[in-house]
Amino acid sequence: MVYVKSLLRRTDNFMYIVKKNAAARKAFLVDLVNEENYQDLADKENIDITAVLTTHHHYDHCGGNEGFRRQFPSVPIYGGDERVPALNQPVKHNQVVELADLKIRCLSTPCHTSGHVCYFITDPSNESEVPVVFTGDTLFIAGCGRFFEGTAPQMDTALNRILKTLPDDTSVFPGHEYTVANLKFAAYVEPRNPDVAAKLQWATEQRENGAFTVPSTIFEEKATNPFMRVIESEEIQEKVDTNDPIEGMARLRELKNNF
Repeated sequence: MVYVKSLLRRTDNFMYIVKKNAAARKAFLVDLVNEENYQDLADKENIDITAVLTTHHHYDHCGGNEGFRRQFPSVPIYGGDERVPALNQPVKHNQVVELADLKIRCLSTPCHTSGHVCYFITDPSNESEVPVVFTGDTLFIAGCGRFFEGTAPQMDTALNRILKTLPDDTSVFPGHEYTVANLKFAAYVEPRNPDVAAKLQWATEQRENGAFTVPSTIFEEKATNPFMRVIESEEIQEKVDTNDPIEGMARLRELKNNF
């Protein structure tokens, strides 16, 4: 798998270091949560930072961008929204960028914010390597982001027409450590799903032991994430009182908002 190091910032935000393999020096960062000394981070991690990928403009995903720009004025910052601070490499849906010897496909997933982008990463020199995707606040483990600037049809497209079609073994790295709470909601709307029960137990143990729950996989999300199971699950359809995927998405999000 492409090498990813997960760094927890604030109380539950993830920032990521990404590189071709553990020994590589060339790396890029995903979602600079805080103002911090990024040269110190580079020295500590023995990396050369070649780029920054920003999923969306919310402060807890780009709060470090301006400070990073001052420290690294020539390193590009990518994103899909002009509101992203210090952005100088705007991207569009399905645009492909090569960074740190890796291939990045930019996936436009508007809903949580209108300019939200997910990043699908592969190693072009080794097609057998497991790909990874950074999903910001669009797809969480067993959940999805609030519809702040978008609609249920947009989230359905993002989750079930774009991200759900990625290879099953794709490793999923979201923007927050929300897994236990999300799985508790998943168990509420689909109580007879054994995959949800097993993953909730696992995730609870992980957090109790101070470990992260990232990454998930697309395969696991298809089995446990209620927002990706509206069509498949009769239990969820009963809970939201519809088998329409769009109306079901909207009602499911409203249930989660008040859970």
